[in-house]
Amino acid sequence: MRDAKVYNFKRALPRMSWHPHNLYNLWRRSFGALEKVTDRVEYQETLNWRRWNAKSLLRGYHGDYINEKIFKRWYLPENLPDVRPPEATSLESTVALNKWALKNKAADRAAKRAAEEKEKGLAPVGSLMFSEVERRIDVVIFRACFSHSVYDARRMVIHGSVLLNGKKHTNPNTRLAPGDMVSVDPKAIRFLQPRPEPQEEAEEDPRKAEEGSSKPVEEETASEKTSADAEASAESEAASESSEESETADDKPEARENRRKPWSVAELKPKLNLTPFHLPPYASPFIFIPAYLEPSFATCSVIYLRHPTARPGYSEIPTPWDADGEIVRLTWEWYSKRRMRIRSKSQLARMPENRQ
Repeated sequence: MRDAKVYNFKRALPRMSWHPHNLYNLWRRSFGALEKVTDRVEYQETLNWRRWNAKSLLRGYHGDYINEKIFKRWYLPENLPDVRPPEATSLESTVALNKWALKNKAADRAAKRAAEEKEKGLAPVGSLMFSEVERRIDVVIFRACFSHSVYDARRMVIHGSVLLNGKKHTNPNTRLAPGDMVSVDPKAIRFLQPRPEPQEEAEEDPRKAEEGSSKPVEEETASEKTSADAEASAESEAASESSEESETADDKPEARENRRKPWSVAELKPKLNLTPFHLPPYASPFIFIPAYLEPSFATCSVIYLRHPTARPGYSEIPTPWDADGEIVRLTWEWYSKRRMRIRSKSQLARMPENRQ
């Protein structure tokens, strides 16, 4: 990881990670002390400063490890799709025409449809400016819930633990095409590894503990020795008598079956060949699968079905901010005036792999 303070509480920038510190920063930005700073109505700063601040919040989550110059040149789209409805097919004119033709039922249906379209509003296309970032192979691995963070997914690709369409792939900057299949080595997924069992502390021998703690008494009285010998002889005689009595009972097969060794922890555990699954704490808010991915946890693979899209009231690109909010709009205004439009031949040669 390039930035060791990526979860800094002072900046409180949400990241692509399941870390508890990231969840705390996201809570502070959404409901905590920094909510007023993020979603305030009255501003005393300039419009240019507001655009820059919105850009820093969005870029902190979407590809913060990508250089800003590279992002503007290769990952920023030239324009956003136009979702304004054409005036010729507007439903209001259809309602008026049906009323003039005395088609009341058709007019009512058209009016109901027009009201539904107004409630839906326009599609939040502002978030689609990060659609190229979502195509990256490391981001796809993180979205498929195969890694704790996008930084961990990037490490898995660089270390050769990822296959692209059945072949080893080590370039994390690759943008996938619809139909590509990405496979991850199960040994590289941390929460699929068995946890080390706690080691039981060996019980110390009381005789050794006594020898280490206190020195043996060299001088003993003769009376103590004779009394100890008398007690030992009496116990040996009693044990021999009880053993003779129990020999006849132990010869029976029922008695042999009833005699068992004391239970151990290993015998109590069921011997099942199941894959271990240990999620990190506080990971449930981040576990979801976007609609454009089809993962298979049995084979640790994911298929990139199509490019992410948006429809009225919904955007397929996961983001901690409102997909049609002020932060996204201000960010697009910032980049629309500062994008790099010239791409020379030497620059095209350095373009990250794009499988279209």
